[in-house]
Amino acid sequence: MQSPRLKAARVARLATTDPDDRPHLVPIVFALEGDTLYSAVDQKPKRSQKLRRIENARARPEVTILVDHYEEDWDRLWWIRLRGRARVLDHGDERERAFALLQEKYPQYRPEPPDGAVLAVDVTEVLEWTA
Repeated sequence: MQSPRLKAARVARLATTDPDDRPHLVPIVFALEGDTLYSAVDQKPKRSQKLRRIENARARPEVTILVDHYEEDWDRLWWIRLRGRARVLDHGDERERAFALLQEKYPQYRPEPPDGAVLAVDVTEVLEWTA
């Protein structure tokens, strides 16, 4: 997963499956290390501390992530789809490492680091398309 496009991307879409077997899609920020993608629950206001994406991943860990780029010049379009198995990190060294990676990539996290659960996705499939 050393794609320069993937490493440079700032936002992705995470798809989990809800209890009714419906897709649940949310935008996320993320950091990569090896074949694992990390996304954290940050301190932005939420309706609830019990987030659907986290609960979905705990119950049904198979997830899909889409990173894409759009321009009016369609010769410059691309997308990368990642599939994998999610793990929820509530504590531990890997969670702390994920926070450090996210703070390195996103300056917004430096003054107010995430403090919630981390979603770790062990990527098992990568599909990339470019125009």
